[in-house]
Amino acid sequence: MPVRTRAAALAALTATALAVGAAATTQAGAAPGETVQKNAAANSASAPKKAAAPRFLAASELPPHPTGWTAGPVTDGFPEQLAYCLGEAVPAYDYRHRLFHTELDTSAVQVTVVTGSAAKGKALADRLNKEIRTCAARLERLYPETEAEGRFFGTLPVEEGATVHGLHTETSYGATDVNLLSVGRDGRTVTVVGWGRMGDFDDVPLAAFKKTAKKAVTKLY
Repeated sequence: MPVRTRAAALAALTATALAVGAAATTQAGAAPGETVQKNAAANSASAPKKAAAPRFLAASELPPHPTGWTAGPVTDGFPEQLAYCLGEAVPAYDYRHRLFHTELDTSAVQVTVVTGSAAKGKALADRLNKEIRTCAARLERLYPETEAEGRFFGTLPVEEGATVHGLHTETSYGATDVNLLSVGRDGRTVTVVGWGRMGDFDDVPLAAFKKTAKKAVTKLY
């Protein structure tokens, strides 16, 4: 079941400020080198500190698997692995994600986004939960040869909360897959964890996934 993809920078302002400061102080009789040092120290003291980037799960923090997990790099963009439920519905934010895989038929993905405020974070989490809750019905409408069942597995008491969902699909030609999804929030930051494999709800490590979902939120900061 397969979706898409951020950046920024600044530095010229600092160089310009130092040059202007050096010229002004030199006219006042100060040494240029001393001026640069003073201006650099002032800029460093007054510049706002950049917020730390949210951290991602490690392979060892996923539900145990006989072959173990391999974690990919953290990558910019929204992962296509969550397209089947979230697709084009997700609002345009700067998403980052990490993919995980095993040597067999089990895979996982985590996507994280920092919104502009706690209110926007809540709105995004609510939107994602709604999309997941209605996913089974949309899949059956879009793919008549597929039967889908969604389940809600409750909430988790972590930071601003997390929810856990399940989705099972079976096609007319016999392919059957089961997925677990969680949506968690810490202030303005939202993270989604997806886990999937061939099988049905009898094959899901629900307790272990809930532990992973909770860890995904507590580990953000």
